[in-house]
Amino acid sequence: MPITGECFCGSIRYRIDGQLSDARSCHCSRCRKAFSAQASAYAVVEPGTFEWTHGEDKLTAYIGEMGFGLSFCSQCGSTLAGVFNGDVHGVTLGCVNGDPGVLLNRHIFVGSKAPWETIPEGVPQYEAAPPDDR
Repeated sequence: MPITGECFCGSIRYRIDGQLSDARSCHCSRCRKAFSAQASAYAVVEPGTFEWTHGEDKLTAYIGEMGFGLSFCSQCGSTLAGVFNGDVHGVTLGCVNGDPGVLLNRHIFVGSKAPWETIPEGVPQYEAAPPDDR
């Protein structure tokens, strides 16, 4: 069964014909600003399984100097996907419809988390990037 998602206003929708993997929550200061939240929750998309199905003309992106960035709705501001060199490599779990079939498997960059945040126990935590991300 495909995974679907959409922005807050419904202007942009997508479909994933595959599984999500490596769901994580990033607590760095940049993710807090980009997502207007205590952390970002996202999962990796299998290459070739992601497709924008409606409203792609409403997409806006912020791309950093290393080629990584975010795609978001120009109407409501919902952050929908992480991109690298123009390709979607992950989706924000908050915009996925229904159960995406993944659980957060780690919290990263907890060394720079907001002082007011309490991270639940039971999931591995890393002060910065985990060893396999370096």
